[in-house]
Amino acid sequence: MPELNLQALAARLDPVGVTDVRPLAGGASSLTYAGRFGERSVVVKVAPPGVAPVRNRDVLRQVRLLRALAPTPVPVPEVLWEDAGRPPEVPPLFVMSFLAGDSVEPLFDVVGADAVDDATMAARMLAAARTMALLHRIDLGSAGLGGEPVVSADEEIDRWCRVLQTVDPGLVPGWPDVADGLRSSAPVPLAPALVHGDFRLGNLLAEGDRITAVVDWEIWSVGDPRVDLGWFLLNGDPDTYRRTTRHAAALPHPAELASAYTEAVGRDAPSLGWFVALASFKSAATWSLIVKHNRRRSSPDGEVEAMVPVLPRLLTRAHELAGPSPGS
Repeated sequence: MPELNLQALAARLDPVGVTDVRPLAGGASSLTYAGRFGERSVVVKVAPPGVAPVRNRDVLRQVRLLRALAPTPVPVPEVLWEDAGRPPEVPPLFVMSFLAGDSVEPLFDVVGADAVDDATMAARMLAAARTMALLHRIDLGSAGLGGEPVVSADEEIDRWCRVLQTVDPGLVPGWPDVADGLRSSAPVPLAPALVHGDFRLGNLLAEGDRITAVVDWEIWSVGDPRVDLGWFLLNGDPDTYRRTTRHAAALPHPAELASAYTEAVGRDAPSLGWFVALASFKSAATWSLIVKHNRRRSSPDGEVEAMVPVLPRLLTRAHELAGPSPGS
């Protein structure tokens, strides 16, 4: 990701009262900083400089979504200030409130995992499922999102195919066949809903068993709500990545998480296996891209390289869960 001059950023924010700007970890598509706005702690999201602020780098699109969610039950940060900049040299940015809470991905994170006991982590997963239901219950028209294009199942598959076309085929053997199987067995879509796109515990903040914020809205869209649910269940299933982590044996079963969601959202989620299959395909795509970038580093991360044997298994799982085409 292109670097941003911290002094220039601080000078840009100082006139509006944002001070003590410093980098924060995280942010794969945009740059994230902490700061102060008077007595308040804030977070600053900046599009990477030197490239067009489009798709997942479009931070002002995130602003529009956060403003739309502000009056809803979904907990999100408050947008305090935004600036379109002069891209690509002066990238767009926005300032949002800092919300209390920690973020732990229970089946991946080792650092910080000991701060949360097993019972609390299990309760967080159930609370996350209910929070996702709040998101999917939002009326798109009332939120000002009724004009958003609806992303179809085929478009979801195409998106991850474009990623897979850029990686070493040896990492993801047979992925075109899996994509074809997903297309041929795609279920009838549900009514469109607001889709986060990366809904998992690592993209939520929590205090105890209470969810305090849903964050990282880089790839939000309008589409089938089961896209979020399938991804959440995949990332909450210890059998997906088979990593040894503190909370692996303590989480609710995926069926329990799905039940918590459907009860809260007030409707069934049929053909859920297909959406877990799609999530497995998406995971193989995203991790293969991460591996590709990791191998280009001067000192590759061994934890990332350890994911390589998982990728074919994700594709096998996607193939098995997709099931036969409708009517076959």
